[in-house]
Amino acid sequence: MHGEFASADLAFFKDALIVLAAAAVVVPLFHRLRLSPVLGFLLVGLAVGPHGAGMLASRLPWLGFASIASPGAIAPIARLGVALLLFMIGLELSFERLWRMRRLVFGLGGAQVALSALGVDFAARAAFGLGGAAAAVLGIAFAMSSTAVVMAVLSAEKRLPTPAGRAAFAMLLFQDLAAVPALFVLGALRPGGPGGWDGLWPVLAQAVAAVALLVGLGRLALRPLFRGVARMQSADVFVAASLLVVMASGLATAAAGLSMPLGALIGGLLLAGTEYRRQVEVTIEPFRGLFLGVFLLSTGMGLDPALLFAHPAPVLALAGLAAAIKLALIAPFARLFGISWAAGIEAGLLLGPGGEFGFVLLGIGAAEGLLGRGEADLARLATALGMAAIPLLALPGRALAHRRAPAAPAAPAASEEAAPRVLIAGFGRVGRTVGAMLARHGVSFLAIDRDPDRVAAERKRGQPVHYGDMTRPELLRRLHLETARALVVTLDDPGVADTLVALARRMRPDLLIVARARDSAHAAHLYRTGASDAVPETVEASLQLSEAVLVDLGVPMGPVIASIHEKRAEFQEAIRAMAPEAEIRSLGRHRLRDALRRGGGGAAPD
Repeated sequence: MHGEFASADLAFFKDALIVLAAAAVVVPLFHRLRLSPVLGFLLVGLAVGPHGAGMLASRLPWLGFASIASPGAIAPIARLGVALLLFMIGLELSFERLWRMRRLVFGLGGAQVALSALGVDFAARAAFGLGGAAAAVLGIAFAMSSTAVVMAVLSAEKRLPTPAGRAAFAMLLFQDLAAVPALFVLGALRPGGPGGWDGLWPVLAQAVAAVALLVGLGRLALRPLFRGVARMQSADVFVAASLLVVMASGLATAAAGLSMPLGALIGGLLLAGTEYRRQVEVTIEPFRGLFLGVFLLSTGMGLDPALLFAHPAPVLALAGLAAAIKLALIAPFARLFGISWAAGIEAGLLLGPGGEFGFVLLGIGAAEGLLGRGEADLARLATALGMAAIPLLALPGRALAHRRAPAAPAAPAASEEAAPRVLIAGFGRVGRTVGAMLARHGVSFLAIDRDPDRVAAERKRGQPVHYGDMTRPELLRRLHLETARALVVTLDDPGVADTLVALARRMRPDLLIVARARDSAHAAHLYRTGASDAVPETVEASLQLSEAVLVDLGVPMGPVIASIHEKRAEFQEAIRAMAPEAEIRSLGRHRLRDALRRGGGGAAPD
């Protein structure tokens, strides 16, 4: 018994080692080659799968250590990768933004699925001589596209906010919604199928009720859940809570007969409107990339070159015909919905091949006797080849989009959030004052704070505040540091402030960074670290107190202000002495006077 467990454990860890090695090698290599890592994972899956190294392991036993004999062993992790991808997409959206896309989702998406199914059905009858039920199964299966591969390609190339990306996402979302009706169509095609179309409506009602219940519970429970987790200041617990939302929402829709990725998307949409959105994105991102890589590996394992060499004509013809039909339908229909020809063609190229749900439909069709086993195997291979070709099909679409300016409406919120604004790290008393002054002068800002109660209270007042740890580079990227007008660091923890200033300076050498310092020594350290300006709070507070007491004691205003200027200059010289290599500008009223003189506005009043 112990030996069996040891053998099983060894096999599991061997598979995990192969997956991790693929992630560590493929992503940097294909990034350097300027190719999509999606293609790399698919090729690695083919190489280590049962039709690659696994097939040769019987002759060369040492290859057994570099092959995955059972792709089904990693299938649960692969499905979780797709769910995490949709969850991240949901975080980038919101229900309000999704509602604004309803015309594309239900109009363009509905037309794409229905007409693509009919088109492939007709082609299967005419070109391959298939019967009615078999042709219908192929039509429905190839009407679906690969959510995982398409969205991975768009995300990697940062093309999701483009018109082509929005159109592709809308159609993919409708395909997920059409999963239950598609399964019922197959049930109705089966001779003596249970209930025919009459059985569809109760299940649809059950699915709608499950989604409504999930949305209702999510709106009530997510904020309190994450507020309690954030109070613990534990990264591990935050990771657990984030993964809990993905798993629970995905399993809830799967139990209702919908797809698990659709539930994960809803979970992301629910969190998109909360103050924890950005920190959840940073937390989930590493898991999403790794688990999605597992899915792509498993897809590559499904490619059987021997079957392709034995039947090249029908496999390539089916894959090419389905892609051509969908492209010919998507491009003109996208144009009818206000999307440019270039963007429509790009979306059509991406969605032309079949997808992962097509494997499910083909398997059910074969099990129910609607499609022959041999025909199902060829169709699955055609689907896998099409999915593997998506990164290559994206190249001409992207080139066409770059040559022609898109005529579609403006990109969604992701581009709006990249608009230049000031980032404020810490939204306590100092941060709130800075934000109020920026707002008074019409300067937009976004604040980040690690106190969940403070964040919740300020959001109730309508302040643009999110929960998060700005010392994480991933969060700074999510906040679009590359377009920020300035970073204001008001944190009361000197160590954290130093870390953030140094990190922001490395990531953006030209950024204006204004930091709160405790005293002159800390200000000098911040200047050496990379701050553009460091304001020592003890210095300015002591000078203002001195000015107030001297004036109240009856000392004339002129000499008081002059002595304050002199004392401030002394502090400034001390800071310069401690940080001689830094460019240190004047503080307080000296700066105002110098700015007015440079701008021709006259001298500042003394």
